[in-house]
Amino acid sequence: MCGGSLCPSRSPVSSEGSAAPDSTVGSQNKGGGLPEPAPPVQSSDPGSVVVPEREDMPEELVVTALLAPSRLSLKLLRALVMSLVYLAALVAAFVYSCIALTTVLCRPRRGCCGRQRLSAPDCLRDPTLGEHCFLTLRSSGLRLHYVSAGRGNGPLMLFLHGFPENWFSWRYQLREFQSRFHVVAVDLRGYGPSDAPKDVDCYTVDLLLADIKDVILGLGYSKSILVSHDWGAVLAWNFSIYFPSLVERMVVVSGPPMSVFQEYSTRHIGQLFRSNYMFLFQLPWLPETLLSLSDFQILKAVLTHHKTGIPRLTPCELEAFLYHFSQPGGLTGPINYYRNLFRNFPLEPQELSTPTLLLWGEKDHTLQQGLVGAIGSRFVPGRLESHILPGSGHWIPQTHPQEMHQYMWAFLQDLLD
Repeated sequence: MCGGSLCPSRSPVSSEGSAAPDSTVGSQNKGGGLPEPAPPVQSSDPGSVVVPEREDMPEELVVTALLAPSRLSLKLLRALVMSLVYLAALVAAFVYSCIALTTVLCRPRRGCCGRQRLSAPDCLRDPTLGEHCFLTLRSSGLRLHYVSAGRGNGPLMLFLHGFPENWFSWRYQLREFQSRFHVVAVDLRGYGPSDAPKDVDCYTVDLLLADIKDVILGLGYSKSILVSHDWGAVLAWNFSIYFPSLVERMVVVSGPPMSVFQEYSTRHIGQLFRSNYMFLFQLPWLPETLLSLSDFQILKAVLTHHKTGIPRLTPCELEAFLYHFSQPGGLTGPINYYRNLFRNFPLEPQELSTPTLLLWGEKDHTLQQGLVGAIGSRFVPGRLESHILPGSGHWIPQTHPQEMHQYMWAFLQDLLD
């Protein structure tokens, strides 16, 4: 292991760690109450006082009065949305509880609770994948674990994983690109050996974006090539909007911008059914309990299903994902990402301009193909290259690495020249 000293225990991350655009945006409204009344004006007639006419209503009060109905409507909309979200969460909890109970009854020898793994599988220590390091983040003081290879061979290529994964999901890409890039696969906060604050408020998008910024700058770079999948893709889209100067290119796999996902889902109810697990994850403690039942059978099924999972995933590779989830509290951090999903509803549409390679699975069981067109409609013309991979599902970096690598080499060739 290399880099950084152990981080002492601390209170939840403060707002100082939240992300902000590259340059300061605007300033807070300064305020202050009604203007003081003008003093009485003395008339030439010593026995009378002229009372000044009342001044016009201050501009701030006019604006406030005009915006009041819109603000009230927005509050009512958010209250309605959250009511529907928690109603869907209760339905999802019932369905997933039935599934979990069935797995326990069908496999009684595994017991009810997940078995804690005492030692990491050998594949997590494969030296050909890179060196294991830790980086202490400037904004929050948290320590993140990452695997690094090819330093000095070229630009920084930073990999951001999804759920339920970790840095190991990029094993094929780490081997492929370390000859021409400095490849770094990070365990996001809450995952693996990285620090995992317990508070839900420590997993807001702005804090997660600050983590990515601190990683890039902490590694000594001013630009990066972001390669992302699933939840990592959600963060990468936002990062390219708020920190464009730190992103040279993006490769996004199976993950939409959150604003696109929100708008698309309200028009395509089928996408909400595909994402039903997100509603379950809004509840406290229950998701962690259900996912760990029968020795993490639900997670095993997600990763190894013969149609929607990762084909040819070896037992050691499966354990590489389950090992850290099986540790005490290992599922809480990752699920806290989802518990902040509906905090900022609705999101404003935002224009996308970072040169991006977008790869999508034809048979993705989680995300509909229509999202690709919705993403393209937000892009500056000529900045997006998108491909739908025939026969592939949601886990392209692990199921179709060769096709992914071919597209990536072609997309990045001019940087190498």
